[in-house]
Amino acid sequence: MNVHESEKIAGILTESGYVPCERAEDADVIVFNTCCVRENAEQHAFGNIGMLKKLKKDKPELVVAVCGCMTQQGDFARRLSETFPFIDLIIGTYNIDKFGELLKKTVETKKRVIEILEKNGEICENISPLRSSFPNAWVNIMYGCDNFCSYCVVPYVRGRERSRKIEKILEEVKSLVNDGYKEITLLGQNVNSYGKDFKEKGVDFSRLLREIGRIDGKFRLRFMSNHPKDLTEEVALAISENPHACKAVHLPVQSGSDRILSLMNRRYTREKFLSEVSMIRKIIPDCAISTDIIVGFPTETEEEFSETLSLVKEVGFCGAFTFVYSPRAGTKAAVMDGQIDAETKKDRIMRLVDLQNAINRADSEKYVGKTVEILVEDFDEKKKAYMGRDERGKMAYFPYSEKIVGKFIDAKITSASGMSLIGEVEKVKG
Repeated sequence: MNVHESEKIAGILTESGYVPCERAEDADVIVFNTCCVRENAEQHAFGNIGMLKKLKKDKPELVVAVCGCMTQQGDFARRLSETFPFIDLIIGTYNIDKFGELLKKTVETKKRVIEILEKNGEICENISPLRSSFPNAWVNIMYGCDNFCSYCVVPYVRGRERSRKIEKILEEVKSLVNDGYKEITLLGQNVNSYGKDFKEKGVDFSRLLREIGRIDGKFRLRFMSNHPKDLTEEVALAISENPHACKAVHLPVQSGSDRILSLMNRRYTREKFLSEVSMIRKIIPDCAISTDIIVGFPTETEEEFSETLSLVKEVGFCGAFTFVYSPRAGTKAAVMDGQIDAETKKDRIMRLVDLQNAINRADSEKYVGKTVEILVEDFDEKKKAYMGRDERGKMAYFPYSEKIVGKFIDAKITSASGMSLIGEVEKVKG
């Protein structure tokens, strides 16, 4: 989501007459688009902003701007302005569409501009992103979140759920396909909630998937993220019936313990999650299911962590984003008793990662000798090979003498290297 928002900011800058540059020393404007979901993201932001102090001193006309989730949280805007007096522009998440005019204001007045709105307004549809991820493209279908998981700051910095009109989404997807993009990823904090804020009935995520399925052209469709409490059989059927939809679902479980899930305010149980996994695999055979997992949540016992490990083994996730719990100011979990010490969290995350890596390696071995369709995404200079993924999200590397980024190919997998595949091109399909 932040990658795509950065594309939107780049689009606004381009329309204002700026062009991208590679080195900070050559820039007239440097923008930090921040995240506050995890503590290390904030630390990185502060460290990188601080590194500009000397450059700003040597080049006072340089405009340094900071936006994104971090600026919207509590008194962070004030902290930023006091810690880094050389920052020229600070805006929040609700007025990103005003970035161009606020930048112009700070350039013309040579004065700092800080504008943090307290409430989100209407969804802005007039920003043309400067896309940087070809052949992949990101499409927001909704913004904000109504779930208020006890560890998560997103509802406080991104606001309540707001869905884009289905006509606008379809128009954007059609335009991207016509422009040659081969993989479209629909974005939302909880895509299964799409349309719930509409007065009009019958517009939901399953309908959106079916409408996109009617769009002509050769492209893949992905989406993230799903919330297990809202995943329905109708959505699974819509995926299975969509000729573009990948056989891949990202379904964040977060924990295998019912007590921890309750403390997290996830509003589903281990049993319900496992029943949804069974439902998905019944309707979408060979579907790859990936997940998110948090370890070291307040009061988590060794036995409860073991329940997470056992769930990972039982499901056999094709991949997992694993995180050590870090307190976020303003959330309920941050003030809970029983915060877990760093050593225990480190030990648990390492055991979880080792388990998931073993599952990934075993999954990779199953590919050897098979021919799979790959969308070529980039060229790896170090490996001197092209790279791309199959519809299940498995990464493969293969040599080829011609430029094929953005093309679908058939690749025969000759070996597996850890979690990745090694193959050779059998056919370039275009």
